[in-house]
Amino acid sequence: MAMIELGFGRQNFHPLKRKSSLLLKLIAVVFAVLLFCEFLIYYLAIFQCNWPEVKTTASDGEQATREPVLKAMFLADTHLLGEFLGHWLDKLRREWQMERAFQTALWLLQPEVVFILGDIFDEGKWSTPEAWVDDVERFQKMFRHPSHVQLKVVAGNHDIGFHYEMNTYKVERFEKVFSSERLFSWKGINFVMVNSVALNGDGCGICSETEAELIEVSHRLNCSREQARGSSRCGPGPLLPTSAPVLLQHYPLYRRSDANCSGEDAAPPEERDIPFKENYDVLSQEASQKLLWWLQPRLVLSGHTHSACEVHHGGRVPELSVPSFSWRNRNNPSFIMGSITPTDYTLSKCYLPREDVVLIIYCGVVGFLVVLTLTHFGLLASPFLSGLNLLGKRKTR
Repeated sequence: MAMIELGFGRQNFHPLKRKSSLLLKLIAVVFAVLLFCEFLIYYLAIFQCNWPEVKTTASDGEQATREPVLKAMFLADTHLLGEFLGHWLDKLRREWQMERAFQTALWLLQPEVVFILGDIFDEGKWSTPEAWVDDVERFQKMFRHPSHVQLKVVAGNHDIGFHYEMNTYKVERFEKVFSSERLFSWKGINFVMVNSVALNGDGCGICSETEAELIEVSHRLNCSREQARGSSRCGPGPLLPTSAPVLLQHYPLYRRSDANCSGEDAAPPEERDIPFKENYDVLSQEASQKLLWWLQPRLVLSGHTHSACEVHHGGRVPELSVPSFSWRNRNNPSFIMGSITPTDYTLSKCYLPREDVVLIIYCGVVGFLVVLTLTHFGLLASPFLSGLNLLGKRKTR
């Protein structure tokens, strides 16, 4: 009787062993694909990005001097979801993607400064004080950075509202967290950060204050240029670097449409000919001309459209619209890498993993696991064994 029970136990042992072996295989495959798709794929994509080379020598008469190079990252339209819109799973997924992409870029590329060109939040224009605090905490966790890396942010319409929604409370709430500075200078390079939502030109209080700040910035820039030429009309006081500024804002300068934009991350062909609405899709012609006249920038970087575009204003001032950094807005997000000196700059684009590729990998692995499970329980012939049997039959003929 004991021998019979022992034999029965051995018979049960083999199915259990086979099941545990299958379970281990499934766990190993799931762990491997999660590790790749949620961690390693960001390293694989961003590792291919390199800082563009820029000329670092400037001639001063007969003497050549070596100029410092500033490594700057530019991204836009992160659109962190709030408490009202979007499913919680969508929010969790998108924020995880952006956090992994940003932290990987910081670790691999080591930028000195990061600029985010507006629409940090999706619901800042109507969020309650409690929701705002929660959104800010999530943003600070996702975009945490070492103390030696500077993070600069400009306001977008989803952060403080469109012009008709904007008020002093929302603007001050935003600037309390992200600073109200309009002019940032480092390594001899001037960056002017504009609240483009407030450039409606209708004389509202916030609009008038913003224009007054920009006129003051323009005065300081012009003084530095004039004093460098030997003029003393500006009087005493700290001087800015003499380099022409880089203009950073959320709304693009005026253009009729995206008809002349091209590239894999430009707007879809069916949307490129749709006319832009002034003060909604782009700045007005008047506001755009004011900015170009006041600041005389050598480069303009903007966001808002979620798609890439490069245009030249007046045939000489280039503007680059930076695509959205969020997979919620694009299948192929990206950011701009800039090597900038006081007299020159070079830009390149770094693409993040495509979401359709990640989904294809997940679907392929699910199919593989289903085949593996069915084959294990004998419900499906092993493709490998079927191939061997077919080969054997052909040899016997």
